[in-house]
Amino acid sequence: MKAMVATRKGLFEMIHIDGKWELDQISFLGEPLSMCLHDKRDGAVYAALNLGHFGVKLHRRDEGRDDWTEIAVPAYPEHAKTDDDVEWKLKVIWSMETGGGDEPGVLWAGTLPGGLFRSPDRGNSWELVRSLWDREERKEWMGGGYDTPGIHSICVNPRNSQHILLGISCGGAWKTEDGGKNWGLSASGMHAAYMPPDLADKQNIQDPHLIARSKFASHVLWCQHHNGIWRSEDDAASWQQLHLPEGIPDFGFAVAAHPRNPDIAWFVPAVADQKRVPLHGSMSVTRTRDGGKTFESLRNGLPQQDCYDLVYRHGLAVSENGKNLLMASTTGNLWASENEGEDWYQISANLPPIYAVKFY
Repeated sequence: MKAMVATRKGLFEMIHIDGKWELDQISFLGEPLSMCLHDKRDGAVYAALNLGHFGVKLHRRDEGRDDWTEIAVPAYPEHAKTDDDVEWKLKVIWSMETGGGDEPGVLWAGTLPGGLFRSPDRGNSWELVRSLWDREERKEWMGGGYDTPGIHSICVNPRNSQHILLGISCGGAWKTEDGGKNWGLSASGMHAAYMPPDLADKQNIQDPHLIARSKFASHVLWCQHHNGIWRSEDDAASWQQLHLPEGIPDFGFAVAAHPRNPDIAWFVPAVADQKRVPLHGSMSVTRTRDGGKTFESLRNGLPQQDCYDLVYRHGLAVSENGKNLLMASTTGNLWASENEGEDWYQISANLPPIYAVKFY
């Protein structure tokens, strides 16, 4: 078992040997990565870099090789600014996902400022999905944690690669059932308490922090929203808010769905809005095992005092067996669990700030 850790100062790859995680190799040391991706269809690995003045770069490492190849990056077409306040310029690759097993070479990339891109050829070329970008509703989207809106969740249905759900901060959830030719809003039931009451239920201004799909039951989805936790059992046609016990915050960014049991999911709670730290400086993971009817707080092995780590959207991952989890923080802490989150141990406390973790 291996994992990738995308940080502000490089890509750190870990390997699981004899029941523990060890550092395997480092790539792009000193350079900030916004996302990484493993394509299990052909074994390729992708690394998205955000080099500031030098712009966004994208690299691919083919299976069995040690060297990386720089490939194309998504590029917005030239635009004569009219009534669009958003600059048509790539700022960050915030999410990446592979197409289905019946689409070899197809990749998807979600970006700031809110554009979705598709590559038919393993990242050698990209095209903006204009059917979404040109929607009139996009002009209502707004930034969440960033100044501009962004696509952070790309949920490809494992049973039908033409069915894709996106999570956008702040632009709600959008779904296509024809591979991106047509799109519709799919955030019914979500509630934005940060908006005036007459706008709070509007689908197009919702702020889902992350959406995760059950691989076993693809119609089941989980959402960590700015205002709580939601679940859908009808492929995002409707969403139901879940209610946590007193003392467990329902604010956070990360969510991981069990790959084999649609009733199990994990979240990382934090104090909302300006503070964004663990409640009372005590690190925990929230888990449900009954589809959101009840929740429990998992703490064994995690620091329980003077801990102020924040886990970003892509900082929590679960392996294909559903037992191994990795959790990474903006403070450079990396924790692992071998038993579905019951117990945790620290792999490292000295990594750079971590943006994403991925099993492969």
